[in-house]
Amino acid sequence: MPRRRKRARFEQLTEFERGRIIGLREAGLSYRAVASRVQRNSSTVMRVWKQWTDECRTTRKSGSGPRNVTSARDDRHLVRMARTDRTASSRQLAALWSIATGVSLCASSIRRRLLQCGLRARTPLYRIPLTHDHRRLRLQWANQHRDWRADWQHVVFSDESRFNLWYHDGRIRVRRYAGERHLPECIIERHSGRTPGVMVWGAIAYHRRSQLLRIVGNLNSNRYIREVLQPEAVPFLQSLPGAVFQQDNARPHTARIVKSFFAAQQVQLLPWPACSPDMSPIEHVWDVIGRRLARDPRPVASADELWVRVQTIWNALPQSDIQTLFDSMPRRASPPDERATTKEIFLTSMY
Repeated sequence: MPRRRKRARFEQLTEFERGRIIGLREAGLSYRAVASRVQRNSSTVMRVWKQWTDECRTTRKSGSGPRNVTSARDDRHLVRMARTDRTASSRQLAALWSIATGVSLCASSIRRRLLQCGLRARTPLYRIPLTHDHRRLRLQWANQHRDWRADWQHVVFSDESRFNLWYHDGRIRVRRYAGERHLPECIIERHSGRTPGVMVWGAIAYHRRSQLLRIVGNLNSNRYIREVLQPEAVPFLQSLPGAVFQQDNARPHTARIVKSFFAAQQVQLLPWPACSPDMSPIEHVWDVIGRRLARDPRPVASADELWVRVQTIWNALPQSDIQTLFDSMPRRASPPDERATTKEIFLTSMY
């Protein structure tokens, strides 16, 4: 017995497209010519024109599907429940609804009602918790640098970052049929121990970037001086007249021996507020590298191979992209205005 042909899905015509079809037909164009203009089937054009000539309207008829099991008042109640606990799942909301009203409502109906009201489940934005002092220092730092413009082009931003051998950002999905959940190709292994990877250090300037350094093992203040500052960071700064060095407040960076080394080398430091990775452009460079690693379909067999790939991406990054990040610093570092939402975003470190 031949299989029934599956009906293709097409996007519904917008009111603009319907009006355009009527206008082109009234201008004397044939069904085929109009269909070619609006990129639709001739039968669709004929149906719109027939509706216009027979009924003098172009709007679609209302559907004849099942009626909603909730009223508008119930929908507002559901929205209030969802906004009270933003992380509640549709099943949890269904249970709360049953307790509050005594009426059972399935999770799928909850999802549909909330979608119709504009509430969609999305991935949350993760942030670093800031204390009152952190927020105060961020605002103070922004006020001190509110008038910087070309000065940012003299800053050298530096940082360390770690890239894991098995990298995924939680957004990976697998396409499978029912019953294939336990197939090996549909499973992503999660390692309970320390994931193998590489730790790197790099620095970016407006017109140049440093060599990318690989750091093996834990980085302390002595190794920071011996393996990063002396061989790469200081020579890189000395090649840029008037350069100002930026680093975060990690313990190896703020140790007394490191401060003495900077003073002896006459390195000018840019004060940096604690817990503020979102304000440094090099953090966005690490993010770009991580995303490109995740998109690479080739498996990585070892940490050495991962290091080669990270180094290749670092060297291939267009300097114009880095300059765009530098050009965003006046906006990124400017103090917030008096609007509550803007001030809250600025005073909340996002990462």
